[in-house]
Amino acid sequence: MKVNPIEMQKSLGGVNYPASKKQIIEKAESNGAGQEVREALKSLPEKEYDSPASVNKEVGR
Repeated sequence: MKVNPIEMQKSLGGVNYPASKKQIIEKAESNGAGQEVREALKSLPEKEYDSPASVNKEVGR
């Protein structure tokens, strides 16, 4: 899924890592994430993510 990396980073601001998929989605929504970013995050596998880079890597698959 193609997501603007800058939008993704803005959406992930303030996430305390390691974080679960649910925590990441909730924080992104509270940060005003756009539809594309929200859909990308909802498609992530259920696991703990240890950094914004690990989230981006998984979204980029």
